[in-house]
Amino acid sequence: MRFSSFTYLVGQGLHSMKANRLMTLASMGVLTVCMILVGTAFLFGVNVDAVVQYMGSQNESYVYPAEEATDEQIQALGDQIAAVPGVSEVVFVSREEVLSQWDSMLSEYTSLYSALSEDNPMPQMFRVSVQDVGQMQSIVEQIQALPNVDEVSAAFDTASTFLSLQRVVNYICIGLVLVLALVSIVVISNTIRITVFARRKEIAIMKLVGATNGFIRFPFFVEGTASGLLAAAISSGIVCGAYYALYRWYLEHPTNIGQLFGGTLVPLQQVWYFVVGGFVVFGFVLCGIGTATSIRKHLNV
Repeated sequence: MRFSSFTYLVGQGLHSMKANRLMTLASMGVLTVCMILVGTAFLFGVNVDAVVQYMGSQNESYVYPAEEATDEQIQALGDQIAAVPGVSEVVFVSREEVLSQWDSMLSEYTSLYSALSEDNPMPQMFRVSVQDVGQMQSIVEQIQALPNVDEVSAAFDTASTFLSLQRVVNYICIGLVLVLALVSIVVISNTIRITVFARRKEIAIMKLVGATNGFIRFPFFVEGTASGLLAAAISSGIVCGAYYALYRWYLEHPTNIGQLFGGTLVPLQQVWYFVVGGFVVFGFVLCGIGTATSIRKHLNV
């Protein structure tokens, strides 16, 4: 296609948008609302997933060295635990630290430190955090097989609960996004069909005077693509702007419950490109390709 023909067809597509502005605005409005709903569901799912991952990362395991192990052996055991694939952090907790922690928790009722400091019965241990809660079972089994390990205490039920919750939330959010996307496709497709049907005589005349199918389709493709990209830009501004405002408000109004679940929302800079990129693809595919393919049956003149 020559450049002059390309610019002419682009101009025709943009002119058609203005000439059929009511249908164009209707398509853009419907698409914008659907994009906002899809973007909201996506951001909700991202934040719930982040909360579940944060809570799972707080799920620690405790490794108790053998009573007869020497200091050198215990230090070597800590290095071996840290070398296990999937372990993110290993912290040694001495008997004195364990006793001090219990003394702080029960300070209102009694003084454990003064009563037990001479003969401390508290066990020394390693606090172990894992990168992926789903790998906790295999990691614990590897640690249990190390020398000088007496016992490994891990909350497998809690880890399983976190994983189940994460899967359920992901399925719900994915399902919601798919349902909204399907609704968007149906509504936009019907809107496009109405637009094309209203201009079927124009298409027939162009076909009768010798215009090729590609020549006829291209202005419709430009019109649909421009509408979709404008809707994507509007939706991106609304969703990202609203999310940023919510993120700032959340930072400025911390709560105890919020600190329990990680303290903050996922920053906008970590997700904006998914939102904007998804909207651009969504608008391009639905409006651009949808418009071009919807005129197929009207080309058979």
